[in-house]
Amino acid sequence: MFGRLEEKRGFAANMALMVVLGNIGSLLVSGGKPLKDERVAIFSDALNHASIIDGIRLAERQKAVEVSVYRHCDMLHLDELLSNCLMKKKVVVTDGLFSMDGDFAPLAELAELRRKHGFLLIVDDAHGTFVCGENGGGVPEAFNCEKDVDICIGTLSKAAGCHGGFIACSKRWKLLIQSRGRSFIFSTAIPVPIAAAAYTAVGVAQKEIWRRNAIWERVGEFRFLSGIPITSPIISLIVGSEEKALKASRHLLKSGFHVTAIRPPTVPPNSCRLRITLCAAHTTEDVKMLTAALSRCINLRVAGGSDSIHAKL
Repeated sequence: MFGRLEEKRGFAANMALMVVLGNIGSLLVSGGKPLKDERVAIFSDALNHASIIDGIRLAERQKAVEVSVYRHCDMLHLDELLSNCLMKKKVVVTDGLFSMDGDFAPLAELAELRRKHGFLLIVDDAHGTFVCGENGGGVPEAFNCEKDVDICIGTLSKAAGCHGGFIACSKRWKLLIQSRGRSFIFSTAIPVPIAAAAYTAVGVAQKEIWRRNAIWERVGEFRFLSGIPITSPIISLIVGSEEKALKASRHLLKSGFHVTAIRPPTVPPNSCRLRITLCAAHTTEDVKMLTAALSRCINLRVAGGSDSIHAKL
């Protein structure tokens, strides 16, 4: 799928790459101060992960990028922004599977826009790696868009059960990140046992397909039992106030389920939620008991049908 892997901490991987994008505009002009049309145009989904947002903020300080935020998964809005952009160097960055809402980026449509506008497509696949796709190749594999993704960022601390992260990219990008990505340059390397464990995890993910199948079976069971049309193992149930979220979380803990209440500043006031992540270790009986416990403390159909907005640039 990709040429090289560059081991990094998950959060720092996005930080490093965004800072490198900020460096490009300065490196390609004499004097290090690019004119507006010589800068790099970055287009970021409104609900991208905080690591992307923080990395873009650092890139902006170099005064070599112009940032536009498009409405969440709104390809018409993104197309409009791209069409009105006069800069030649364009980058679109998105989560593959959004961590707080559990929905997927429309990668097929993004691939079409990439062919139309010729931008660099970056996907943060932290929540899709080893979970999505026939071979665990993540969201790009699931949407059959692997060849359309230029750079893919992932973590080793979720499905892999290890620590750290990676940037999957070409050799040229690897060399650039190694020389300009400050959070890579000034970080301690991953310990050898962790690297070995991560390598083994890749083999397990490829061979033990039953783990991935079990996750998606649980997704289907929760969808059927709750009536909520979830599309991924990440389930976001919006309950409103902090008090309601905490009360529901405490009720679920007494029922045997540790479900965290997500509150500000992670999400705006009055959009507090319960965030559930299904995994291969869960059983059908677990899902039945979970949905029963949830139905006793929240209105499932209302909570599962709410729109949400969280971290913004």
